[in-house]
Amino acid sequence: MEELELELKELLVSSLMLDDVTPKELDSEKALFGEGLELDSIDALELGAAIGKHYGIELESGDSRLQTAFANIRSLALFVAQERAK
Repeated sequence: MEELELELKELLVSSLMLDDVTPKELDSEKALFGEGLELDSIDALELGAAIGKHYGIELESGDSRLQTAFANIRSLALFVAQERAK
């Protein structure tokens, strides 16, 4: 799971063009939104699109699991792993 978390960190940094942070500096349990990494709804859309493209996962805006999945990198990695296993 650590490898997937690092992949997601790299994808997050590159797709959102976060110049002030490196993937290894990101804490897997730090919130992505709010007082955590302070991402916004536009960032969520861009990250969702990048994840969909990179992993071939279809993310639907009405999916109630997405709020929990996008809480932090660790929960996002768990979600991606579950979706890839289908």
